[in-house]
Amino acid sequence: MSCCCSTHVDVAKNVEMTENMENAPADPIDVVRRHSLTALVRAEIERNIIEGALAPGAKLNESDWAARLQVSRGPVREAFRALEQAGLVRTEKNRGVFVRVVSLAEADEIYAVRAVLEEAACRMLASSIDAAQLAGLRKHIDAMRVALDAEDHDAYARANVAFHDGIVAAAGNRKLYETYRRLVGELSLFRRAALVVRADAMERSLAEHRAILTALASRDADQAATLMHAHVNGGLRRAHEACQPVEGAGQRSGLPISAPIDEERA
Repeated sequence: MSCCCSTHVDVAKNVEMTENMENAPADPIDVVRRHSLTALVRAEIERNIIEGALAPGAKLNESDWAARLQVSRGPVREAFRALEQAGLVRTEKNRGVFVRVVSLAEADEIYAVRAVLEEAACRMLASSIDAAQLAGLRKHIDAMRVALDAEDHDAYARANVAFHDGIVAAAGNRKLYETYRRLVGELSLFRRAALVVRADAMERSLAEHRAILTALASRDADQAATLMHAHVNGGLRRAHEACQPVEGAGQRSGLPISAPIDEERA
C-alpha cells in the first residue's frame, strides 16, 4: 500500500515537474539567438526577392532554403511567416509558399500611397536637411550616373532605390519610414529588369532625381514635394505604357497585367 502511494506521489511530481518545465520562460539567450537567426534568414530571402533572383510566382521550399543557408527548418518557417506579413510571399493551403504577384491595379494603389509618403518626406526633410544628408543623397545620384554610362540597369535600380530610401529615412519619422519600406518591398515585386519602355528613360529619371535634390538643397519644401509627386507618377505612367496593347497586334507590349513590370527608373 505504501509502495503504491509512493509511486503515485512520484508520478505526480514528475508530471508537475514537466508542466513547470513547459511553462517556464525560455532562456533569453536562446530567444535572442533564434530571433537573430530568423532575421538573417528573412533578410537573405527578401534580398533574393527584391533583386529578382526569385521571380513573382516562384515557389519557396522550406527544406531547400534550410540546406542552402545551413540552418534548421524552424528559422526558415518563421522567416516565411514574417515575409508573408510583409506582403512579399503568400501561403497556399496544401501547395506551399510562393513569391507574390502584384497586379497593375494593386500597383496603382501602392503608387498612390507612395506618392503621398514621399511628398511628406520631402517637406519634412527640406526644413532640416544638413550637409551630411545632402552628401549622402549626392552619392546615390553619382552612382546612378555611373550606372547610366555603363548601361547597367541593375546598378541604376539599386542606386535609385537607395536615393528614395535615403530621403524618407532622413525625414526622421519612424512610422512613415516603416510604412514606406513595406510599400517599396511590395513594389519590388512589380519589376522586370529586361523590359525597357523608353530608350531615354534612365536619362530622364536621372534629371528628375537631380531636380529633387536641388530643391531639397535649397530648402524649398513645396518644390521638392511637387517634383517628387511628378516623378512617382511618371513611374506609374511607364508601368501603364508597358501594358498597353501593341498597335495592330492582339497582345500587350509587355506582360499580362498580373505579371511584373520594370520599375527600376521610378
